[in-house]
Formats: sequence, structure tokens, C-alpha cells
Amino acid sequence: MSARISTPSRRLAAIGAVLALVVALVAAGIAIGKSAGGGSGKPKASGDDAALTYDPQQPTYDQLEKATSRRTDGDPLAIGRTDAPVVLVEYADYQCSYCGRFTRETQPELIKKYVDEGTLRVEFRNFPIFGKDSERAARASWSAGRQGRFWQFHDEVFAKLRKGDALAEDKLAELAEKAGVKDLDRFRADMNGSDAAAAVKKDQEEGYSLGVQSTPTFIVGGRPLAGAQPLKEFEAAIARAKAVRAAKAGDSAAQKSGK
Repeated sequence: MSARISTPSRRLAAIGAVLALVVALVAAGIAIGKSAGGGSGKPKASGDDAALTYDPQQPTYDQLEKATSRRTDGDPLAIGRTDAPVVLVEYADYQCSYCGRFTRETQPELIKKYVDEGTLRVEFRNFPIFGKDSERAARASWSAGRQGRFWQFHDEVFAKLRKGDALAEDKLAELAEKAGVKDLDRFRADMNGSDAAAAVKKDQEEGYSLGVQSTPTFIVGGRPLAGAQPLKEFEAAIARAKAVRAAKAGDSAAQKSGK
């Protein structure tokens, strides 16, 4: 009897339908809560209390966290410690206005509050859904990362909404120069090379296999969070994920000590 092989792609595909459903339910819950005058529609319990409440979906979130959080040393498209208790994965398109809003308004606060003190790691995934201009910008961001300037370039592109010709190759090269990319000839060569295309395709396929359909889509500690939500939604998600991680660590320690 042949052994069954479990590859990352198969694991992602197996839980993709569940994620798509959860994202839809989360979005519906937020919409219902707002229409009823209840804010986000989430319970009023604190993030830690909510995290420790039994959730039948937690095994799925655990699988998602394991499958999507790469935690690779030296990843130019990531910021934060590789052993941070919480990982936020973002799937984004450079022509997406809400992705830009998150970058300008929310991400700096998350970095200052959680990344700098070691709680959070942010991993960016290129997920171009608006055609060739988006794909070119995605390849350009990866190419800037090859010279250690991904985040600077990322922030330059998202400094304002850019579409179409604003993401032409010459314009992207100008943004790369502003972002501190030193070798622009190499930048252009990398942007048009097969490695950049393969890297973007890998991120795209990961997103599609999970059921990601719009940008921005986030996975925080394995839990999906759709759209450019208010800062408090990210704070609650991070607190919940951190508490779950701490509880599991406590259980593991108790088992090892025989308690």
C-alpha cells in the first residue's frame, strides 16, 4: 500500500473552502453588527477572554496558521521576529485603495505597538487581481526586496492610490529610486525576470488555494480578517491569537511536567 503524501499545497487546498466560508461569515457578521448599531458585531469581552472561549473552528485556524506563516529567516517581504507568537499574513494588490489605507493608517500603528516589542510578525503576499499593471508592481516590489528595500518601496507605492500608467515600468523605477534602491539596472532586470514572476505566482496560488477572493485579506494567528478593518479589530485579533498561543504553551508545559 502506497503512503499518502501530504504536501503544503494539498493541505492548503483542503482548508481553503473552510477559510472562504469563514471569511464570508466574518464579513457578514461585521455588516450585520454595523447595520444593527452594534459596531463590529463582536462580543464585548476583552481579546484575552474571547481567545480562551471555546471555538470549534480553532483546529482549522491552527492549520491555517501553520500552513501560511512561513517564518523564514531573512525574508525581505516580512518584518518582525521569526519566533513572534503572532503572525499577520496580508494578501494585497498595489492598485487596491483599501490596501493602501491599511499601509498608511493601520500598519504603522501595529508595527509600533506589536512588531517592535516582539509580539507580531507581518508577512506580505503579492496577490495581484487587477491585471498586468498590478502584476508588474508586484514583481517590482519583489525586485526591490532583492536589494533590501521592499518595505520602503512598498510604502512609496502605497503613499497614494496609483493605477494604470502610474505603475508603468519607468514610474516603478522612479519609485524604486525614491525608496533607496541603488542598482536600478538590476532592479529592472529582476522585475522582468522569471524569478520575480515565479515568486508572485507562488503567493497568488497560495491565496487562491485558501479561497482569497479580494484584497486586502489578512490571516492573523490563523484567523481570517477581511478588508481594511479599524485598528481595534486588528488589536482584538492579535490579543486573541497571543492568548491562544500562551494557553497552548501552558498546556504543553503542564504535560511535560506531568501535571
